[in-house]
Amino acid sequence: MVTIGHFTSCESGDKEMNGYISVQEAAEKWNVTPRQVQFLCKEGRVKGAEIMSRIWIIPEDAEKPTRKPKEK
Repeated sequence: MVTIGHFTSCESGDKEMNGYISVQEAAEKWNVTPRQVQFLCKEGRVKGAEIMSRIWIIPEDAEKPTRKPKEK
């Protein structure tokens, strides 16, 4: 097992992110689309989300952001 940054590479070739989840995993967890998760990350509404090589990584304990109040 080799660790590089947030990623751990196993002998099987699988990569896991220590303490982070993918956009797809967050979308499933929060019951929204992956595109909505990307948008929330881009807006800075997901606490601790980072972008690495054009891929968002999200802390596994991050909570789904609440809706912004509508501006009048």
